[in-house]
Amino acid sequence: MQANGKIVPQPWMSAPDTARVLAALARGSVVARFVGGSVRNALLGVAIDDIDLAVACTPDDTLRLLIGAGIRAIPTGLEHGTVTAVSGAAHFEITSLRRDAETFGRKARVEFTDDWLEDARRRDFTVNAMFADADGTLYDSFGGRADLAAGRIRFVGAPAERIKEDVLRILRFFRFHAWYGKTLHRESLDACIAAAPQLAKLSGERVQKEMRRLLQAPDPVPTLRLMARHKILEHWLPELGDLDRLVALVALERERGEADPWRRLAALLAPGSDAGAIAARWKLSNAVAERLQAMVAAEPRIDAQATPQQRRQLLYRLGDELYGDRVLLAWAGATEAAAPGYSAALQLARDWPAPNFPLSGADVVALGVPPGPAIGALLREVEAWWIAGDFAADRAACLGELRRRVAAMKA
Repeated sequence: MQANGKIVPQPWMSAPDTARVLAALARGSVVARFVGGSVRNALLGVAIDDIDLAVACTPDDTLRLLIGAGIRAIPTGLEHGTVTAVSGAAHFEITSLRRDAETFGRKARVEFTDDWLEDARRRDFTVNAMFADADGTLYDSFGGRADLAAGRIRFVGAPAERIKEDVLRILRFFRFHAWYGKTLHRESLDACIAAAPQLAKLSGERVQKEMRRLLQAPDPVPTLRLMARHKILEHWLPELGDLDRLVALVALERERGEADPWRRLAALLAPGSDAGAIAARWKLSNAVAERLQAMVAAEPRIDAQATPQQRRQLLYRLGDELYGDRVLLAWAGATEAAAPGYSAALQLARDWPAPNFPLSGADVVALGVPPGPAIGALLREVEAWWIAGDFAADRAACLGELRRRVAAMKA
């Protein structure tokens, strides 16, 4: 593989943790180059999320050299040639150069090679098939740098063949387009459209991972419109509704410096959608599933005209995160006239720390109430009284109200 360019060396390329890993590999005369997202982001001049390295040796050799240098090495995917090196606070995913001996849909039997061009040829997109040395020397055999500059996501080689190797690459195409796309590569798009029915074969975990990353893009709406137009999500998100609410939500989040994928998913759903069915289909964690269901629930309704006391009650009931979710989603679906009300609702969450209810079950037991359902019932009654009084009552006042109710119960 011939060098054909140069990128400005980045601080992470020569950082002590990076240099330590590269030095360990060099002691075995192993050529190691940066690959994938770190090279792509260096060309774009944006921060990197992780550092991937490609090496012209077997994973066993990688492990031996790292361990010999006192670097923690984790065999994260030896069958695919991947070892994770931990140097200081940095993690490096190091993968041996590979060629596909056989492919079975998303599965492949790989053989390790020392041919850099062959490894680049099996990668998904041209923007991910570039390598770079630590001094910034660039190896770009398929025009990835030009595609990146043009905002064009293009498969390496024949798009249909790349998709046949792994159908998930359809969603990856749209995910990368959402982040980097300015213009469409028609042949790549057509191949994705033609193979879209095969998306139903994927696992929910793999779909969720790609869609979460897509939804985190600065503005995923144009890409989602493209996907909707070509029926890309019919199996995995048949609940897709009007995208206008997401347009408004993205604008609101941008003002707050946020890009929450699950809140954006909630904004995508048509009214009355079964969030539980989506959570099961996408294999969402219990915490995310519960949050999604709470975000799309019809009640409590978030009213832009609510009084400050009503807003405090909602904030107390929902908690900071869900209250913010519900206010932003309601605002995104409202008219411009409602903006001041929702803005004030969000300001409340910043200005008013919700108090903790000052009583516990021990206080009820201390008044002679035996263990059982009555304890919880009494606490709920006093808490409702405390909330109705706008949280003004202190612990002494709440204890007084509890004594009154216990006395009434005993009488």
